Amino acid sequence: MDSRFRFCFVSALSVAMFIFLAGCGQLKQQPVAQDDEMLADLSTTSDQEEAVSFYVDAVMLNDLDDRDNAIEKLNLAIELDPEFGMAYSLRGDIYRDVEQYDLSADSYETATELDPWSFGDFFNLGKVHQVMSNYLKATAAYIRACELDAEHYESHLNVARCYYELKDLNRSFEYTQMAKELAPENGEPDVLLGDIFVAQNEHTLAISAYKRALEINDNDPRVMVSLAVAYLRSQKFDVANELLLAAIEADPDDGMAFQYLGFSYLKLKETDLALRSYGKAVKIDDSDWMAHKGMGVACILKSAKEKDDQLEGRELEANEQEVSRLKAKGVEHWSRSLNIKPDQPRLLVLLKKYSN
Repeated sequence: MDSRFRFCFVSALSVAMFIFLAGCGQLKQQPVAQDDEMLADLSTTSDQEEAVSFYVDAVMLNDLDDRDNAIEKLNLAIELDPEFGMAYSLRGDIYRDVEQYDLSADSYETATELDPWSFGDFFNLGKVHQVMSNYLKATAAYIRACELDAEHYESHLNVARCYYELKDLNRSFEYTQMAKELAPENGEPDVLLGDIFVAQNEHTLAISAYKRALEINDNDPRVMVSLAVAYLRSQKFDVANELLLAAIEADPDDGMAFQYLGFSYLKLKETDLALRSYGKAVKIDDSDWMAHKGMGVACILKSAKEKDDQLEGRELEANEQEVSRLKAKGVEHWSRSLNIKPDQPRLLVLLKKYSN
């Protein structure tokens, strides 16, 4: 009911009451008082209309990438109408886009309280909590989204991912299978299944899952690396090596691929190639503690080989200075690894041993 209709309705009602009271001889000289509830209703309607106007302004401002003013308009809309769910939803969207995830989560949370049937708000609430690594809250939001739309693939897959992060592998497997049934043409569920099997030390099953994913996502370097890691854990270093080289050819900036390639070369006793691979990994990502750790191992092994070759006379150019240099370099990379990730007790023992 709009404000003009309400005004006419109140006016007509007042005239009718006036005639009725006059006919009964009960008309008093003072004007009849307006109905307080109707006045309050008119006031509320006016506030809601103004709130909608602010919301429309916010939509336009957001489309123009003027997000600060859009937020300001939404706050005004919410102040006028605290139960305006769409305003909370849009505010959550804007805060998410500018990566203010805590504020985004607060807005989506209120939107879901106002409308417990809003699939989009529950799904988006799950996404921002997942970004913030609040996996319990993300899981709860995604599960509600799955209840509201049992056919939504991404909600099921994200529940599975959150359960995986929470190390609830059985529930993760359950929702991954659901996602796989909803989108059999998508390889992501198989990638996650591979991750689950790796965490359970079921490397043969992991290899099968990653292979299925690779068949769907042809030449995906990320899947190649995951499959290579499963082969590494199965002691199949040659196969892993080939996959990692293929992954690097597809993505030359994949530091993780270079890191695992270094490891495979170490296992194949190709120390020089291991040094080169770890060097690439460190150059791509200096904060990779595993790459620094592997680089240190490769340096120490190389220094030991140089020393043995010198003692046996096979490499005349090898000398104590080169051995010391490699040893110092290894210690330096181990120190860097420990600075990034201090909780490495075995590495700390090795560092103390080789620092002397």
